[in-house]
Amino acid sequence: MEIKITRAQTLKEKPDSSTLVFGQSMTDHMLIVDWDEGQGWHDARIVPYGPLSIDPAAKVLHYAEEIFEGLKAYRTEDGSIQLFRVKDNIERMNNSADRMNLPKIPEDLAMQSILELVKLEQDWVPSEKDTSLYIRPFMIGLDAALGVHSSHHVQFIVIVCPVGAYYPEGLNPVKIYVEAEDVRAVKGGTGMAKTGGNYAASVRASDRAERNGFTQVLWLDGVHNRYIEEVGSMNVMFKINGKIVTPDLNGSVLPGITRRSCIQLLKDWGYDVEERRIDVDELFAAAESGALEEAWGTGTAAVVSPIGELARKGEEVMVSGNKIGPITQKLYDELTGIQWGRIADTHDWITKVC
Repeated sequence: MEIKITRAQTLKEKPDSSTLVFGQSMTDHMLIVDWDEGQGWHDARIVPYGPLSIDPAAKVLHYAEEIFEGLKAYRTEDGSIQLFRVKDNIERMNNSADRMNLPKIPEDLAMQSILELVKLEQDWVPSEKDTSLYIRPFMIGLDAALGVHSSHHVQFIVIVCPVGAYYPEGLNPVKIYVEAEDVRAVKGGTGMAKTGGNYAASVRASDRAERNGFTQVLWLDGVHNRYIEEVGSMNVMFKINGKIVTPDLNGSVLPGITRRSCIQLLKDWGYDVEERRIDVDELFAAAESGALEEAWGTGTAAVVSPIGELARKGEEVMVSGNKIGPITQKLYDELTGIQWGRIADTHDWITKVC
């Protein structure tokens, strides 16, 4: 599909790469593609970044008919720009679309849209260590009518922004609190989809944890309130007695692309990776006995985030001496090495932009 480009007449001043705050400095342009029932996808265009004009009755505002993705563009040492596992992001977006009853976007159109926008905004891709261009594709239902029904008019939109480290702590271990009241999602719900309602449901507990000095929460399942699901907005992994253990994808856990990448790398290195239900009591017992050797979160924004302390009501345990463990460090080094082009990509994960 031809993408029409309308360039911004006035360009923004680019932020200092050394002081980037995650998700706050949007670039000069954004991409929009319309979908209408009976017509399909049409009118792909890149336009100056700015507010959207939508009807106050738009379904996205009332019934959360929306999905999104997150990926990054990286500037390599030779100045070129590349993406990491973009096809997987597109596939997951279409899986989310299926769950939320939104139209799937053809893979080639989604790929073309992302590549064209990143090419246009290539001067925004920073080159300092640990910086990248964050890419946020999303889809919203825009039917201007109250009533819970599928949208007949939808927009696919992509915005991008330069980012530094997601957590101010950097790669230092974080403190995690086990959430025992709120739940993020339940099996049969939308937990496996990347949709805003899952994240809105997490805000209260996250704020409560931050007020008490914790970086994120550890989510438990919504039925038994005992099986570990995710940590904050990331998947989570543990090294227990030499084995890597991570919650299985049971329908309420997001199928993370960084999670998938870590599992592949760990298997490449000869580790036994077990995807299963993990009882929170089992985890704390392992921590107290010393069997819990490492713990870390995985996600696009932070890549890998080591966990140094776990707490729940009346109990706190330390992990790996509150230091980053060797497997966590190795995963971070390998993934970021591939993403920034310092390490060869042997899994066909990289897509060159320019």
